[in-house]
Amino acid sequence: MDAEGWDERYRSSELIWGIAPNRWVEQELAGLPAGRALDVACGEGRNALWLAGLGWRVTAVDFSPVALEKARAIEERAMSDLPDAPRVSWRCADATAYQHDGQVDVALLCYLQLPSVQRRAAVRNAAAALAPGGTLLVIGHDSTNLADGTGGPQDPSVLFTAGDVASDLDGTDLRIDRADAVLRPVDGAPRPAIDALLRAHRPA
Repeated sequence: MDAEGWDERYRSSELIWGIAPNRWVEQELAGLPAGRALDVACGEGRNALWLAGLGWRVTAVDFSPVALEKARAIEERAMSDLPDAPRVSWRCADATAYQHDGQVDVALLCYLQLPSVQRRAAVRNAAAALAPGGTLLVIGHDSTNLADGTGGPQDPSVLFTAGDVASDLDGTDLRIDRADAVLRPVDGAPRPAIDALLRAHRPA
C-alpha cells in the first residue's frame, strides 16, 4: 500500500500493532547501552517509544502522517509515567528514500515489507546511518511464512529471508551477527508465524 492506503488502515482501528514492543526488538536490543536510534517505518511508534523509555534518543520515520499523529498522542499520554524519557523525533518520510542526517547506535527496520529493490534501498539507507560499533536489526515476515506460518502479507514479492537481507548488505562493511528464521507464537493460531531476523554491526 502507498501512504494514503496506510493512512486509511491506521484510521480503521485504535492500535493496529499494540503498545508493547515487538518481541524480537526487545530480545535483541534490551541489553544495549542507551544511545541514538533510528526506527525506520515506525508505524504507531511502539518500538520507538519503548527505546525512548529506556533512555534512547530516537528518530522515528514513517510515510503515514496518521500513524505519526497516533504515535505522538501515545507519547503525550506516556509522559506522565516517564517524564524523564527523551522525546522521540518523529519524521514523515519514505523509508526507501530517507537518509539520516547523523550517526546512530541502532538502526531498526521492523516489518517493512517491500519488493526486493525497495527493501534493499531502505536497508542500505538505514545501514549507512550506523556509527562505528552500531547495530542494524531487520525483522520481517519470512518467505516461508506464506505456506508454513500464520498471518502476514499474502504477496510473496514482499516477503523475504534473513539471507535476502544479508545480500542487501553486500559491499558494505557491516558484519552479520545473526541471520535466522524465528518462530513467533500467535494467540489463537494453530501454528506460529515465521519471521526473518537479521542482526549486523559496523565494526568499531
